[in-house]
Amino acid sequence: MKFTSRLTVVALACTAVTAFAADPIKIGVDGPFTGGSSSMGVSMRDGVRLATDEINKAGGVLGRQIQLVERDDEAKNERGVQIAQELINNEKVVAVVGYINTGVGLASERFFENAKIPVMNNVATGSVLTHQFDKEPDNYVFRNAASDSIQAPMIVEEAITKRGFKKPAILADSTNYGQLGRKDLNAALAAKGVKPVTEEKFNIGDVDMTAQLLKAKEAGADVVLTYGIGPELAQIANGMTKLGWKVPIVGSWTLSMANYIDNAGPGGEGARMPQTFIQEPTTPKRQSFIIAYLKTFAPKNNRMDSPVSAAQGYDSVYLLAAAIKQAGSTDGPKIKAALEDLKTPIEGVVTTYNHPFSKTDHEAITANIPVFGEVKGNRVVYAYADDQKKASEVRVKK
Repeated sequence: MKFTSRLTVVALACTAVTAFAADPIKIGVDGPFTGGSSSMGVSMRDGVRLATDEINKAGGVLGRQIQLVERDDEAKNERGVQIAQELINNEKVVAVVGYINTGVGLASERFFENAKIPVMNNVATGSVLTHQFDKEPDNYVFRNAASDSIQAPMIVEEAITKRGFKKPAILADSTNYGQLGRKDLNAALAAKGVKPVTEEKFNIGDVDMTAQLLKAKEAGADVVLTYGIGPELAQIANGMTKLGWKVPIVGSWTLSMANYIDNAGPGGEGARMPQTFIQEPTTPKRQSFIIAYLKTFAPKNNRMDSPVSAAQGYDSVYLLAAAIKQAGSTDGPKIKAALEDLKTPIEGVVTTYNHPFSKTDHEAITANIPVFGEVKGNRVVYAYADDQKKASEVRVKK
């Protein structure tokens, strides 16, 4: 009887070990899948799904499948806070990818920091995001998107140095994203001895930019620098068309959003913005990614709504998977330590990530990686032939 009982105990123990080994690795996915920011959020989510499917079909990580726990934060700070607590306390995620809106990230990520759960910002670009916990012993917030500290100087270099404009106007939305970006733009302009002729603010949901544009026009602006998201940026382009005032628009990467391109129509043509990824098959890896994405999600016009969001979402999962594999664990501190010292280069679609992070540097993207895109023919293309050639090369972190 004792022998039988021992066999039963051993059998149960083996079953428990097998079940535990087969438990999925839960990764949270937070983004706006509805509303004005959804063009970015859905594209990011789809890129994350594509990478996860590829990894799972190849055997998963540590012999376990990745399970995505997706949540729509609706681009609302308070919703992001609720989701963060749910992912930590109820879903027991081992890491999180996403965050589209800087404000949502700033409000939410402190919960993951306290829980020692790594966060991979794959779209939000506010410069402060990866630095809000610099004074803490450990920082669990990483990013594989081009921060505004990179984009703002690029915008100013393009408008002032390359194209010779002298009287920029800044139009930025009232969110954390817009106002922090405006601050970065001012710093970049000041470094060149230039002051904006006017700085105008608008709110999410505004459909008439006439007042702001008239102030910029009357101030003699010869270029408009923007920080906002697609729907409101389209209203800027439409307002300029209505006024019969045509000056170039140069702004942050969000000018590439489908709901800017489609809503602005011909008035949106020519807008330029920094891009980490443009939907052109300049490398075999990018080609296979584009083909798989279009086949799986069948977007209209064979165009990703937000190629940057999709590509960065895709790469973020591979970066986390590599860290979990290297750590040999799903323990948060061990994943963080692995991210800070990744031993093996990771071939992504944005770039090849070779030691992308360190203990003191949680930014995977450096200034040599983004290029300039331009809205042309209802999509984003390379603004410069040299940039297209550059994108065909392996651009590692410098």
